[in-house]
Parts: sequence; structure tokens; C-alpha cells
Amino acid sequence: MQGHRPAVATVDKQLKSFLAHLEFEKRYSPNTLAAYRADLTRFSAHLERPLEAARTHDVSRFIAQQHARGLSPRSLARTLSSLRRLYAYLERGGLVTLNPAADVSAPKARKPLPKALDTDQAARLFQFEPKTDTEKRDAAMLEMLYGSGVRLAELVALDRRDVDLEAGFATVLGKGSKTRQVPLGSHCVSALKRWFATRGVVAADEPVFTGRPGRRISPRTVQKRVKRVALAQLGTDELHPHMLRHSFATHMLESSSDLRAVQELLGHADIATTQVYTHLDFQHLAKVYDQAHPRSGFSSNDPAPEGAPTECEDGAEER
Repeated sequence: MQGHRPAVATVDKQLKSFLAHLEFEKRYSPNTLAAYRADLTRFSAHLERPLEAARTHDVSRFIAQQHARGLSPRSLARTLSSLRRLYAYLERGGLVTLNPAADVSAPKARKPLPKALDTDQAARLFQFEPKTDTEKRDAAMLEMLYGSGVRLAELVALDRRDVDLEAGFATVLGKGSKTRQVPLGSHCVSALKRWFATRGVVAADEPVFTGRPGRRISPRTVQKRVKRVALAQLGTDELHPHMLRHSFATHMLESSSDLRAVQELLGHADIATTQVYTHLDFQHLAKVYDQAHPRSGFSSNDPAPEGAPTECEDGAEER
């Protein structure tokens, strides 16, 4: 053990010099300094030799070890940041010729899925009778967001010509300028009819949803109105359009095992999927929707709406 003391003393001196640099020259906060000190102390203990002797595989092995011990991706990213800064400091001082942490990446944090309403919450969301024109518009927007699973941008971009109330479907322009058909449940059709009735004759090139004064509604306004209704109906303003889209997908999958149909309805596509993915007959999609989605308003014994297209357009990628 005697032979390790000079190396440990050297390591301690280098770390103290670096931390002093961060504290007095870079003005790092006490909390950040404490985190860096802990990270670097763990690494030097793991290395068991002078810091300047470290190589890329030493840093990779250390990060993998910390990950196995349960350190979060965010903490691992901070650890790598502290190591990169340390070795950049040593490099400027001529003590090392390379930065062993430069090419090491931390495991990516998994993005949590957006929360979904449960079916009881979804039912309560729609338990209001719209009285004003604005409320009728809001009800129609909610019906489309949850009832058809459209994206916020797709909802805002809809023109009157894109909505076929008789056939019970809408054509939306998704990501990558790809179009697809989405079914409209009976509740959505009724809500759209009530909203259109407040506007009189709506030309084919006019937007489906408008704000003031009659212009296409903005995404921000939709977000605000969704929160407003949610606060009144559910007692929370955390609801947002994408949460309704996620609720659509969740409830469809809970009621139906047809993942491909839901994938088509959402307009999801990536390279791996498209290799094994073929166009599904729209009547099949509509049947799955009518039987599975709580807002479709159709029973399994009802005939499919007449006039629906026989093929659904390719979806667009959403990551």
C-alpha cells in the first residue's frame, strides 16, 4: 500500500487544483462543486492509478459500472461532463495529451410516455352541454383530438373540404406531408355539425376551426381551450392535445389487440415498420374503431358508414 501514496497525493492535488479553478475562476455553485467532487473522487478510486494514465476504455468501464449501480442517465451525463472538464483542464496544463472522456457517451434517458386519461376521466371530460358558439367549437375540437387521435398541427390545418360528415371520416395532412384518413365517431360528427351551424355556410377552403375574427385557430389557442375545459370538467389544467392523442391510442389498444390498425390510424411509420407494413383496408380500420373506441357511437352490429374510402394513405413518421 505504501507504493500508492504518492499517486494518491498527486491525484488529490490535481483534483483540488481543478476544483479551485471551478470555484474561483468559473464561479461554480457550491452544489455543482460538491457533485463534481463526488464524481471525480469516485472515478479516481475506480482508476487506481494516476489520472493522466486514464484511457477511453477506463472512462467507458467506469460509466458502465455506475450505470449498473443504478445511477440515472442524467447523473451519468453530469459525471461525463465533470470528467471532460477535468481532462480539458489537465490538457491545458500540459499534463495529458488527450481527453479520455471526449468520445464516451452516457446512456440516453428514456423519455416518459405522455400520461393518458383513464376512460372514466375521458367520459367526464365530455359531460357538458356546450351553449355558446365558442363552447360548441371547443367540444368539436375535443371530439376530434380524442375521438380520432389527430395531432394538434393536423387539427389546426383542417379545411372544410377535408371533412366528410356523411361518410364519417376526415383527411388529415400528417408529418412528412403524408395524408391519411381518420374515422369520425358519431359524437364527433354531431359536434362538428353543431359547430358548423353557428357559422352558416362554410366554404370548402375555409378552416374547420376558427378563432377571432374568423381566422384559422392557432395551436396556442387550442391548448388554452383544452386546459380550460379540463379544469372545469376534471379539476386539472394539465390536459393538453397530445395527451388526448395518447389517450386515444391507449384506449384503442386496451379494447382491441389490433396494433397495426391503431398504428395506421395514428399515422405512425418508421423504416422498420414500413418493411413489414402494408396498407390496411379502411373498412377494416373503421370496423376496429367503431367496435373499440368509446366515442365512436357505433355498435359492432351497425353497418359501416357508406362512402368511406377503401384504402388508407401511408402514415408519417412520429418519433
